[in-house]
Amino acid sequence: MKLDTGFIDRYIKNRELDLIQQEINDAHKMLEKGTGAGSGFLGWLHLPSSTTGRLLADIDATADMVRRSAAVFIVIGIGGSYLGSRAGIELINPGYAGDKPVVHFAGNSIDPESLSNLIKSLKGKDIIVNVISKSGTTTEPAIAFRVIMDMLAKRYSRKELKRRIICTTTKGKGGLWDMAQRRGYKSFFIPENVGGRFSVLTPVGLLPMAVSGIDIKAIIKGAAAVERLCKSDDIDKNPCYRYAAIRSLMYRHGKKIEILASFHSRLFYFMEWAKQLLAESEGKDGKGLFPATAIFSTDLHSIGQLIQEGERNLFETFLKIDAKGADVKIPYCRDNIDNLNYLKPKGVDFVNRMAYKGTALAHSQGNVPNMTLSVKEASAASLGELIYFFQRAVGISGYLLRINPFDQPGVEAYKKNMFRLLGKP
Repeated sequence: MKLDTGFIDRYIKNRELDLIQQEINDAHKMLEKGTGAGSGFLGWLHLPSSTTGRLLADIDATADMVRRSAAVFIVIGIGGSYLGSRAGIELINPGYAGDKPVVHFAGNSIDPESLSNLIKSLKGKDIIVNVISKSGTTTEPAIAFRVIMDMLAKRYSRKELKRRIICTTTKGKGGLWDMAQRRGYKSFFIPENVGGRFSVLTPVGLLPMAVSGIDIKAIIKGAAAVERLCKSDDIDKNPCYRYAAIRSLMYRHGKKIEILASFHSRLFYFMEWAKQLLAESEGKDGKGLFPATAIFSTDLHSIGQLIQEGERNLFETFLKIDAKGADVKIPYCRDNIDNLNYLKPKGVDFVNRMAYKGTALAHSQGNVPNMTLSVKEASAASLGELIYFFQRAVGISGYLLRINPFDQPGVEAYKKNMFRLLGKP
């Protein structure tokens, strides 16, 4: 992977980089030695290098069973319990279909129409469910699981139901663990020291991606490569730490919004995963960059105007895939009413890449600092690189903000009000 900062360097003085390097060194030591805030949730830090072949083999075997036994695989979870796997599936297997089960996601909202439409679509189809929750009592997935379980219980015997429920939860405690033990459901475990938004490289994310046919060993290998890279705290050698340093300096320069943007639609859910990771990790104590996502060129026809000429309170991070994917040739047209014949015989991919270059330049000319993070290809290894890159970066940038990047106390506020209004005893 490569971080191109050509359109952002002029906003940052060399002296600033020298000064923040010492802060980076200190943050790196806090992460590695576990002396910083939230150190009880650093299980993700060396997860790529410590994931065992035995666990990956178990996940792959379970995924193979799912593919043989189900037409539909339902992943029930919210936040980090579903965004990571959905990001991987959309990046590597967009429009995933064929002889594999269709993957649906549920329990990520309380929208009744979404759940109702899902239930209607399941008639006459063999189903396997993977319910993901550290506690088993999170409202959104708990409601979805109860509704779907009621449907499955009417369709399958108790013995058959055991094959069709897979629980991913905390080992040894919590409602979902208790249920899995009593009813004999297949279970995978989330390490207690890994928070939800950092859990994609555990069975939380790996099982659904394996079901969709993604090589999870390659994901771990890609993540491990960036983990090794992060042995160095030198921002000139480590693009992950350079990214964290630049984000922090942009914030100190009054840039309060970071737009994650891409010209690749298949990166949409990855950016949604990154948005949750960044926002939930940094947004506390009255601090934190506001992360937003955009798919260009679509959003250039909406927020593009604001980015180009609006308030100068933002910067951009482009995500780019270097390898060429599917392409469509632009045909010649005799009357040329649309004046596109000059593009023949080029493809839409060429136009898209020139649009990226033109946009990055235009935004820089409009005084919007921007940088580009590129990966070689839309592969499992590149996915692993991207996941660990952002996880490590937010750990560092959280410590640069002097906050705990591994908790989320503000998430409980809406729940307290909702439970009171619902009359929860």
